[in-house]
Amino acid sequence: MGLSIRNVNKSYMGNLVVRDLSMEVEQGSIFGFLGPNGAGKTTTMRMILDLIRPDTGEITWNGQSVQILDRQFWGYLPEERGLYPKMTVEDQLLFLTQLYGIPKRKVLQEIDHWLQYLQISAYRKRQVREMSKGNQQKVQFLATILHDPDVLIMDEPFSGLDPVNIDLLKSAFLELHQRGKTIIFSTHQMQQVEELCQHVMIINQGCSIISGEIQHVKRSTGRKVLRLAQEHDREIYWLDKMSGIQITKRRQDYVEMVLPAHIHPDEILEEALNRGGQITRFELAEPSLHDIFIEKVAGISQPDNLLADVTIGKEG
Repeated sequence: MGLSIRNVNKSYMGNLVVRDLSMEVEQGSIFGFLGPNGAGKTTTMRMILDLIRPDTGEITWNGQSVQILDRQFWGYLPEERGLYPKMTVEDQLLFLTQLYGIPKRKVLQEIDHWLQYLQISAYRKRQVREMSKGNQQKVQFLATILHDPDVLIMDEPFSGLDPVNIDLLKSAFLELHQRGKTIIFSTHQMQQVEELCQHVMIINQGCSIISGEIQHVKRSTGRKVLRLAQEHDREIYWLDKMSGIQITKRRQDYVEMVLPAHIHPDEILEEALNRGGQITRFELAEPSLHDIFIEKVAGISQPDNLLADVTIGKEG
């Protein structure tokens, strides 16, 4: 049991932004909700929270309509920051949690834990406007979780964070997961989804285009990619002379390719050995979630050598 969305439709001024959408999120799981700008992710999240209501279809949690659930049940982190810039961090967090009727003493214990966890204890008595955007994002995250909701719905939670703070937030996700929380989040950073999520859905133009367990989604492409790195030949141009091989990425640390059916990976390994130089990477794997996203959303079945440089922007 968990969250169930069945045949949901939502229109704005005659424009259908969510189209017959159905999805299931298991209780206690971490779920990645993906899609390009304007795909309908934020609208769907707001319908789950009952901030807006679908035109048709139903949204339930363990068989109950989300419309009858208490607000404390949900924790919502919107993409836009909703903090009071002139309030101190502590006063802000106390104010927002006391709106849910949480005793101050209990909240202070949690504030102590999480400020230290996210390495922002030094800002406790400082105004929010004095903090960097990344640290403000961490305060926004705390405002989402301190009232102890059962389900966390987060729209671009990693926005504005540097790699160190991304790792901190991922660690926080895992702690909350261990506490039994259900986490649904959207992001354009596919690596975070691959590392954290058990299940994923990609939507485009309001419709589901692929969903399921991460490994199932990867295997559904029906193909493998081979990644090769050789010490003396960083770009391995001899591959270009082998018939049927399609190079999909040339990076500083490896070359990635898709092999035709008539070429076995062992043939590539043998050719690399014959050419000398230590082989530092030889890996046969499913396509990355990033590549699947590009394929499904943009219709690019086999990305070219520039795929690694594609940057997907934030949802508008």
